[in-house]
Amino acid sequence: MTSSTAIPGTTPVQGLHHVTVMASDPQRNIDFYSQVLGQRLVKVTVNFDDPGTYHFYYGDLTGQPGTIMTHFPWPGAKRGVRGNGEVVATAYSAPRASEDYWRARLTAQGLTPREGERFGERVLMVEDPDGTWVELLFDDGQPVQPWPASPVPAEHELRGFHSVTAWVRDTGPVRDLLVGRLGFTEVGSEPDAEGTRTRFRGSGEGVGLFVDVVERPGKGRGTFGAGSIHHVALRTRDDAEQEAYLTGLAEAGYQPTPVQDRQYFHSIYFREPNGVLFEIATDAPGFPDDEPVGELGGHLKLPAWYEPQRAAIEAHVPRIVNREYGVTIGGRELSANPAPQETPEVSGIEVHTAGRPLGEARVAMVLLHGRGGTAGDILSLADEFNLSAFAYLAPQAEGNSWYPLSFLAPVERNQPYLDRALATVEAVLGELEARGIPAGNVVLGGFSQGACLALEYASRSGRRLGGVAALSGGLITLDQTGDLGGLPVFMGVAPDDAHIPLSRFQESAEHLRSRGARVDDRVYPGLGHAINKDELDAVRRMMQGVGGQL
Repeated sequence: MTSSTAIPGTTPVQGLHHVTVMASDPQRNIDFYSQVLGQRLVKVTVNFDDPGTYHFYYGDLTGQPGTIMTHFPWPGAKRGVRGNGEVVATAYSAPRASEDYWRARLTAQGLTPREGERFGERVLMVEDPDGTWVELLFDDGQPVQPWPASPVPAEHELRGFHSVTAWVRDTGPVRDLLVGRLGFTEVGSEPDAEGTRTRFRGSGEGVGLFVDVVERPGKGRGTFGAGSIHHVALRTRDDAEQEAYLTGLAEAGYQPTPVQDRQYFHSIYFREPNGVLFEIATDAPGFPDDEPVGELGGHLKLPAWYEPQRAAIEAHVPRIVNREYGVTIGGRELSANPAPQETPEVSGIEVHTAGRPLGEARVAMVLLHGRGGTAGDILSLADEFNLSAFAYLAPQAEGNSWYPLSFLAPVERNQPYLDRALATVEAVLGELEARGIPAGNVVLGGFSQGACLALEYASRSGRRLGGVAALSGGLITLDQTGDLGGLPVFMGVAPDDAHIPLSRFQESAEHLRSRGARVDDRVYPGLGHAINKDELDAVRRMMQGVGGQL
């Protein structure tokens, strides 16, 4: 089989590196993947963007690429809903002769395996404790490094990944990426219960070679939550090749992130047009880089930049037991029945919430909807930002509008509604402060009319916010004074936005900058009155710098 890649300086992608999933209860997650599926917990660390949340890695003896299932367990998280624009299932390779063994083992664990066939191979599918689809495909794939302490007999042990399945509106863009850019080969298509399944094969000869894509035109998008697969990572050989992919994908319009140091590999992330999030990760340095193979998963490992906070992190993360060693990690005991997400009452204001419960959060984002929008609409951005340290709050404007006229109208014509809207924001921030989340740990964001309100509040209030994100907005007044003391502000707009004149956007940015704010203002041709990925990425980076997030 031959394949090629359109990106200079690269070789065809070998296949899968790892799959990353959001979970809820950490101990339940460990027990399923290590004690039911027989995967070794090869690393216990923390989410580098949220050190109060664990990051678990499961795999073969050393966690080789193509065997690595990773989870962020977020206690109390609500369930996600599967849909288009995401990976929905991960299939492990299992020995063909082990089908009866696995059917009996899964059934004995109280699971109800669903049976099927895919491209001529038998498949069993179950749901993990958070509803993630886990499949066993019986194909006699290549063996991986056995884990001697596995509860599964060696002859039946899983052999790393076989494939992942993504649901999309249109297979074409995924084909353009995988075949046209990354050097995959299209294997073929067959009918699926959800639509047409198309299989693509990486260039390697080991495990984790396949990406399946099911085309589901007209079907709904997924909603991120516990049980949702956040992204799938593909393998690249080294840093130099990854840099070449970064350059080539950027030139092709995929807007990859800068290289991220994930301690055990280096990563770039990007979405294809359907919304599926891909990562390209290096094979090195690997999981034995900071602890011996015989001790993998037996300690809480932290990157160097979090070591000064080790005591606080260990006290904050939930208590778990690694049953391979019988060791306990973490200090916080979880409630057997986590409290549901709280909806605060703020002076009679309707406030919608998402993310970390207020009683557990140290950082928050307050989101202000646009004219005619709703709190529920703007709160959907919480899934896009996907920073589990944050509590997200969205107040609802009466009549779905914060003030009646354009933000450019004389101020007196929008009164008393503007003052009431500013008072609403003040009340929400006051409630957060009363709950131990000061303004410096809060990012205030908004879209359209909500963006104008967010900027105006930051300009007038005197509160030292953690940051302001104004998506298609400008200042309502330009005559406020006072030092803004390095306040981080992100502003984005289209040059021809019908509601936000470019001149007012630029005047607003310069006014804030002249008062000491650190303003990142970006103009996006073709954006319209909307929000794009680059804006969300920029706001996410701002959020990651707020309050330490622990």
